[in-house]
Amino acid sequence: MLSILNVNSLVHWEEREILRREEFIRHFSEEVRAFLRSINPAWDIRRVEAPTLIPRLMISDAYENADIWAQEKVTPTETELVLRPETTTSTYAYMNHLLDSHSGTKLPLCVWQAGRSYRREQEQTTAHMRLKEFWQMEFQAAFTADTGMNYHAACLEPVRKMIASVINLPTRIVESDRLPSYSQVTMDVEIDNGFKWMEVCSISRRTDFPRKFVSRSKGGVTRKHDVLVLEIAIGLDRCLHNWAIAADRA
Repeated sequence: MLSILNVNSLVHWEEREILRREEFIRHFSEEVRAFLRSINPAWDIRRVEAPTLIPRLMISDAYENADIWAQEKVTPTETELVLRPETTTSTYAYMNHLLDSHSGTKLPLCVWQAGRSYRREQEQTTAHMRLKEFWQMEFQAAFTADTGMNYHAACLEPVRKMIASVINLPTRIVESDRLPSYSQVTMDVEIDNGFKWMEVCSISRRTDFPRKFVSRSKGGVTRKHDVLVLEIAIGLDRCLHNWAIAADRA
């Protein structure tokens, strides 16, 4: 990782790190798939890529223009776009598309993305890894709220072990120091890199999926279900940063 533009939080990644990132994406996707299906073989798990530019109206009101990179409108009829601060909204849009247009699609359904997101982060040294342009890997795993399985609690230790298996540094699970309005509970996976305990993954049980799920029994009776979402959000840049620290010490 190189800071050669003389701008805090903008970095170059070299080929060694790019290849390792691709290995992380493959490994994490396989592990999450295996974990979910070990609990419930019915999980439908898919990958998608969405634009990093999305309409401003799709972004949560929690993000002010001071927090994100917003487009300056040139004409009154132009759609106001922003560089996405996270992948969730576009993932939800794809999940809704599947549920609306594919009659065989049902819950539980997990869709994930790995790609760049953008935020106006505070000016800090690169060691804190608060990048303005960063790589996220986010799993949005939707299930009916009336299920008997606590997916959030069940995934904490498997996700910690998944990360620890590729980064040879101490890891721990802690309660997040912030609870977003959309989350019932959020826990973080942190890595001790000698400089600080750094958050590399957040695991939330979200309540903001934009629809109910309608099931139909064999007798034709329909029923509406509230939907919860298990979100596993991994900071790939932070994983790379800590992997490099561990590799240099080996």
